[in-house]
Amino acid sequence: MSDLYNSIRITSVAPTITEFADAGHSEGADNINPVIASLIKEKLGDKKPDRFVMYNPDAVGLWLYQRYTPMFTDAIIDSDIALPMLSVMPSVTPVCFASMYTGVMPDVHGIKRYKKPVLKTETVFDRFIANGKKCAIVSTEGDSISKIFLEREMDYFIYDTPEEVNEKALSLLDEDKYDLIVIYNGNYDGFMHKFGPESKEAMEQLKMNLDFYKTLGEQINEKWKNHDVFYGFCPDHGCHEIDGDCGSHGLDMEDDMNIIHFYTVKPAE
Repeated sequence: MSDLYNSIRITSVAPTITEFADAGHSEGADNINPVIASLIKEKLGDKKPDRFVMYNPDAVGLWLYQRYTPMFTDAIIDSDIALPMLSVMPSVTPVCFASMYTGVMPDVHGIKRYKKPVLKTETVFDRFIANGKKCAIVSTEGDSISKIFLEREMDYFIYDTPEEVNEKALSLLDEDKYDLIVIYNGNYDGFMHKFGPESKEAMEQLKMNLDFYKTLGEQINEKWKNHDVFYGFCPDHGCHEIDGDCGSHGLDMEDDMNIIHFYTVKPAE
């Protein structure tokens, strides 16, 4: 692995969530993320979060954060940590989110190319469900998160547009019945592929993702005052420019593999 690659892989996300939700540890999963573990203990002491919200914007590479840092100002200020993370190969959406929410590498969970089968490997969702916890996925129709985690005893809210997804996600905070909410936005990825990663069109979509994350955090703080909440901004992979000013990803290269996550732990009031 390149010395320029980030050291903590996205496979650490699943075991970290399940460990701190008292939902057990999937066999063969990665180790928990030591930075997140330290953050949770620092903020909550002996307690653990009772609510988890994972916001998954697609294709936000670390280089975007480094090159356009002012755009990320609210995410930086409103989060406890900005954490460089490492994706998996091939760095394409279904492979990456399968690894993020199973805690294992593609050779283990079985999605090793751009295909969207229903995962049979144990996921975060299965661990939560087995421990009596309620989960919800809010995603756009046809995208990886709307397909590879199907066939589980949980709720799926699938819409045509990211605006509808985000509106529904905020309404679920009002309902306050889910222990884990996963929200997917693929708009930056879609515009990046068509117009290029740094195009005006794509950057407007990235700003939309960052604006929503700020709103999400504000609503969590307002609506879930009585909960200890763990929430994050967690992309799957990065991206790079290709011939014709378009964008792509999937390669074993820094732009595609190095990504940025933000995490916050909000103690109950």
